[in-house]
Amino acid sequence: MADQAFVTLATNDNYARGAMVLGKSLRNHNTSKKLVALIGPQVSEPCQSVLKRIYDEVRVVDVLDSGDTAHLAMMKRPDLGITFTKLHCWALTHYSKCVFMDADTLVLSNIDELFDREELSAAPDPGWPDCFNSGVFVYRPSMETYGKLIQHCTEHGSFDGGDQGVLNSYFSNWATTDISKHLPFIYNLSSVAIYTYLPAFKQYGGNAKVVHFLGKTKPWSFTFDLKSKQISGNVQDATSHPTFLLDWWMLYSSAVVPMLQQQYGDQPFNSGCVECQYSEMIICESEQSFTHEPAEPQMSSEERKQKWEQGQADYMGKDSFDNIKRKLDTFLK
Repeated sequence: MADQAFVTLATNDNYARGAMVLGKSLRNHNTSKKLVALIGPQVSEPCQSVLKRIYDEVRVVDVLDSGDTAHLAMMKRPDLGITFTKLHCWALTHYSKCVFMDADTLVLSNIDELFDREELSAAPDPGWPDCFNSGVFVYRPSMETYGKLIQHCTEHGSFDGGDQGVLNSYFSNWATTDISKHLPFIYNLSSVAIYTYLPAFKQYGGNAKVVHFLGKTKPWSFTFDLKSKQISGNVQDATSHPTFLLDWWMLYSSAVVPMLQQQYGDQPFNSGCVECQYSEMIICESEQSFTHEPAEPQMSSEERKQKWEQGQADYMGKDSFDNIKRKLDTFLK
């Protein structure tokens, strides 16, 4: 139906790459629904162009930050604050019903039947099953609901500092009111559950329709050799979902990389990571793998010190844990 859509969110180029793979996986499994990508202003023009070739609608939205550093620090995930931007999905009122999917999900078969469900339908979170995981959920766009969610954020914040906390707090009766709003776990199979309950994965995993790469390490954090079909990087992070990770990289390499190559033209490319126009390449000596971080305006040591003292460290960039550890390792050596 023209007034129903799958919706995702990408606030930077890395998550945009995830959204490209998600969109392609939905297309490959012949969805009849529209595809919508909400993106932050930091997503580069080349990545926006590729998204527009995959999605029916690409909309730039303001980044909402929870500012809840205490709870985010408790989760060791300061990057999750911007996931509040997800709330913009309720403002897509030209659609009657939507299914939101995080950009780190991958569709394994047609899931259009999710639109038979009502708001708010979601699968249980493996960490606390009385909460739903907000990586996949069915909802109805509404400016009234959007306003109430923003107000709820303002008045109550989030118990985990991210969107999942606020959504579970707002839709607080999910666990007990209507079992039909509990999606089967196969619609949001998290990589975490594979190694925490391996027998169940062996029994039911073959029926999975959506895999969710939960956690800090995402598919695009690895590198991939197309000829040998080998994934490299922090291998222990890949052991919980090696087959799904390979599926992600095969789709990315075959369907997304060619489109990115057209956009980046003469920009350096390799079979593992795409070197984006506004990125700098970093070689991690300890793992001999490649990662990327956004290139940012240089600031003086004094300015950087002030940012730290104000609690505004660049956790996702130069002040990330990995970079700090790398500096310490080099110093100690």
